[in-house]
Amino acid sequence: MKPKNKRLALQDIADRVGVTKMTVSRYLKDPTQVSKATGEKIQTVIDEVGYVASRVPDILSNSTSKAIGILIPSISNQVFAAVVQGIESVTEPSGYQTMIAHYGYDKDVEEKRIESMLSYQVDGLILSECEHTEKSLRMIESAGIPVVEVMDSCLPPIDLAVGLNHRAASEAMIRRMLENGKKKIAFIAARMDIRVRQRLQGYHNIMESVGCDPIILSTSANSSFTLGAELMAEALDNHPELDGVFCCNDDLAIGAIMECQRRGISIPEQMAVAGFNALDIGRSITPKLASIDTPRWEIGSLAATMLLDKLSGNSPEQPVVDLGFTLFEGESI
Repeated sequence: MKPKNKRLALQDIADRVGVTKMTVSRYLKDPTQVSKATGEKIQTVIDEVGYVASRVPDILSNSTSKAIGILIPSISNQVFAAVVQGIESVTEPSGYQTMIAHYGYDKDVEEKRIESMLSYQVDGLILSECEHTEKSLRMIESAGIPVVEVMDSCLPPIDLAVGLNHRAASEAMIRRMLENGKKKIAFIAARMDIRVRQRLQGYHNIMESVGCDPIILSTSANSSFTLGAELMAEALDNHPELDGVFCCNDDLAIGAIMECQRRGISIPEQMAVAGFNALDIGRSITPKLASIDTPRWEIGSLAATMLLDKLSGNSPEQPVVDLGFTLFEGESI
């Protein structure tokens, strides 16, 4: 078996350039500490051999990694892709690296990911959930690092939080559908996490306030267009009186529209359909999907700003920030 190549050390770079190891070290920490000519020679060798400096000594001596851990429930979900982009718009210019892990909406998996992140001595954590295992909470408390939970602004945070009120957003959409003359509105949901449960509560609140019986179709499966079509078919078969559906996300809502179109049901005249998150695909279909527009990039950006502020010793005036939402009415309600 061919042995692995030995990791190049500072001395190897120094020997190739013909300078001392200390000179290479000074260049890596601050290129202005060596002459321009020497710096160019060092960089040329580094580029040629693909040398990557180890940050372990800095981490051990400074107790800081200049890394932020980000945990997201899904790497394929556009919602969290936008959040991460917002985070990195702040961390990158500030000299922080991001470590990203996903946990498939499973709190036990999230616990393992948090443990792994903390073992790398990340300086802070940005979490996408607001419900965690007891062990996760103990590990975070023991680590003593700042934590920002994103996407929710209602539940008490571990430390800091930035997001929106999902219950209020759901209430606003149901009110609008009722104002447009719809009376028999169903709630279609998948993967009943805390945010979906808050949206369901908003639906319940408004339907009960106007004396309408709630109609709920839910599953623990992951959302998809296909699942949305299947749940819409079930809703139509079991509740032919329906004239509206509010879906917990845009994937399900788009599938619902497809099923209505397959059956020749006109939207919104016969059936109003609304989603949540206002993804780009919903604005590209016909009719345009009505949805809750959530400020995902802004949530990520503010979460990173709050985290870095706390790392610099400045506690945010508001530990919990609600960035609100807007109704994108589209053409489907």
